[in-house]
Amino acid sequence: HVQLVESGGGLVQAGGPLRLSCAASALTVNSNTMGWFRQAPGKNREFVAFIDWGDVVIHHADSVKGRFTISRDNSKNMVYLQMNSLKPEDTADYYCAARVRKTYAGIYNPGVYDHWGLGTQVTVSS
Repeated sequence: HVQLVESGGGLVQAGGPLRLSCAASALTVNSNTMGWFRQAPGKNREFVAFIDWGDVVIHHADSVKGRFTISRDNSKNMVYLQMNSLKPEDTADYYCAARVRKTYAGIYNPGVYDHWGLGTQVTVSS
């Protein structure tokens, strides 16, 4: 069965970097849209970034644009989220997700993603 396993979270000071990793099994990352979402306490899960199945379209949420970068290593079947210039408001649980269907419809909606990891916690101190 498909498994997505996130790692790389932790506690970091504001302004610092972190790199999150997502290891996939029983799923080929370059054949699916891969996304990162986050959920802060008491808030809904929100879109952070996605990379499509063909590496044609990469998009980041406005709140992280210029600071976060999603990437994919097909040889390792891994997806990454490089986070720079972290802010306290970036504090959240971060989730890796995969969408099998090759369409952009609803791409920012977590409800259209088929597979999820358990998440990794990121805490940014001020």
